[in-house]
Amino acid sequence: MDLEDNALGLTQDQTEKMLQFQDLTGIEDISICRDVLQRHQWDLEVAIQEQLNIREGRPSVFATEARAPTVVHDHIAQQVFTDDGSDGPGGVRGLFRYVVNLVVSMCYSTITSVLNLLLSFVRNDDRRLVTDQLGDVMGFINNYTSRFSPHPVFYQGTYAQALNDAKNELRFLIVYLHSESATETQNFCRTTLADPDVIQYINTHALFWGCSIDTSEGWRVAQSVGGRRYPLMCVVCVRDHRMTVVARSEGACAPQQLLQRLQRVVTENEPHLAAARADRVEREVTARLRAAQDEAYAESLAADQEKERKKEREREARDQLERDTLHRQMMEEQHRQQVIEARAAMAASLPEEPATGSTAVALLIRLPCGERLTRRFYLVDTTQDLYNFVFSHPQSPEEFEITTNFPKRVIARGPSTLTDVGLKDRDVLFVNDTNA
Repeated sequence: MDLEDNALGLTQDQTEKMLQFQDLTGIEDISICRDVLQRHQWDLEVAIQEQLNIREGRPSVFATEARAPTVVHDHIAQQVFTDDGSDGPGGVRGLFRYVVNLVVSMCYSTITSVLNLLLSFVRNDDRRLVTDQLGDVMGFINNYTSRFSPHPVFYQGTYAQALNDAKNELRFLIVYLHSESATETQNFCRTTLADPDVIQYINTHALFWGCSIDTSEGWRVAQSVGGRRYPLMCVVCVRDHRMTVVARSEGACAPQQLLQRLQRVVTENEPHLAAARADRVEREVTARLRAAQDEAYAESLAADQEKERKKEREREARDQLERDTLHRQMMEEQHRQQVIEARAAMAASLPEEPATGSTAVALLIRLPCGERLTRRFYLVDTTQDLYNFVFSHPQSPEEFEITTNFPKRVIARGPSTLTDVGLKDRDVLFVNDTNA
């Protein structure tokens, strides 16, 4: 079980739900259990409720489609049973009788279809009118139940709903067409359809839908299956990917005979349903694999795109850093050139250095870099002239202040003369970088 589940891509939780569903519903075929749960997104409660609805004859959630799937009538492969006691070829005479019945059935179906088409132009039949399809079915079930009991669980829905459920569930659909005018109907309902073994087999292996041919719904179904005698039972199932009438039983028959016919039809056609289930599982596995591949591809694509976006962000960051660095360097170079030009202009605008005399003082100026400057100034020169001289030197800081040695005090730049600030000849001054 584990190897099979792993091959189908089932998780441990899904496997446990499948086994629990099998225990609660009594469905022996594990593939059917898996198929039902997968269609309900592995919601165990919903899947079990649907099975209870079907066992009670109520349509499932898949029977909401009003349009019935196309039903194929393969007269060559279709088994036809009549009430003459012969269920198929038995010896030369049986084979001959089977071939004759087959030819007669095909001819009858063709002629009946043509006659019905011609008669539809010359007469009106109220049964051809599409009225309340569900009402026809429920009315028949209520009437049948009040007269004949017990009986198999009738599907409480239209023929289209029953076909849709049988197709989606990959189950057999047994169609019973009831005719009050047929002399064999009463006995067939009281004995054959009331037989416990028949009831159990039908309820276990198929959906059971019935209607009276006196109603619009029943008459339309009777025309589609091409029955000749009533009571009429047809078996419909998926065969070669199409809903196909695989067998037809015309007229009354004994309970054991009907049971043998149904068992034979189910046995011969179960491989087709099994193949359909396997094909559905394969498609679902392929779809899951494709979805997983698409998801992995999407994740890989998203990861690649994120990598590209990250690379692009890093590339933009590097480019921005380079642009910022280049801009800063340009601004620094521009500022440096401006300072050089300002120093040169300042040096050119300085007053001429005076000669040695009583009206001049020589000042010793020490720059932050350790270089010493000596210059003479007039005592009437201003402290601004002193600052201009220091700034004009290439080694001077851009922003600075000038202080005396002892006692230490700051000489403010401005219109004050050197005499005003108390400077004397041979005083030592210090230049301090205010941005350091």
